[in-house]
Amino acid sequence: MIANEPASLEDQVAEVRQRLAELESELASERSSTSRWQPAGFYLDYYATAGFFLGMIAALTSLVLNVVGSSLFDKHPLRIIQVYLTFPLGEDALALDSGLALAVGCCLYIGTGMLLGIVFQVVLGRFAAGPGRVVRRLVIASVLAVAVWLVAFYGILSWLQPLLFDGAWIVELVPWYVGMLTHLVFGWTMALVFPLGMYGSFTPQTESE
Repeated sequence: MIANEPASLEDQVAEVRQRLAELESELASERSSTSRWQPAGFYLDYYATAGFFLGMIAALTSLVLNVVGSSLFDKHPLRIIQVYLTFPLGEDALALDSGLALAVGCCLYIGTGMLLGIVFQVVLGRFAAGPGRVVRRLVIASVLAVAVWLVAFYGILSWLQPLLFDGAWIVELVPWYVGMLTHLVFGWTMALVFPLGMYGSFTPQTESE
């Protein structure tokens, strides 16, 4: 009986070691499956969320362009915002000089850019993701920007604003080249900042064996 005790202890130790090896194997398998997770297909939610944030950057860029341009031509620095506010406020918005009202207008302008950012980021993510595709992204963003400008200005606002507010101030007061350039700058900015919102799986660091 005493002679069998060492053998019994060795068997127990062997079982413990085997069980420990199994647990380590399961843990390694779980870590591996987690680190290698990839979305099934195009990760729409990720690109939409990233575009919402990046659209703010693009909107701020286009707004700064308009502020500089207006200043160069001796107009109110936020002339674009005054004109933009004619959609909810009508012709009275053109005389606005209140800091609060213009600040609200800037927020609405940026908010619109954030919504458009979703569209741009999703389209670029679908058709121009990956390194070394800057030119491709710029071309796609340019086409999309011009399309958005044409649809928004001449496909919607040209008849909707007169219908609701008896005037087409946005279409009439914003020169076509200013409207197009504003949208192009927005699109180009989205193309350039796109990599900041490009999906890449995160591989957590693990301890070396």
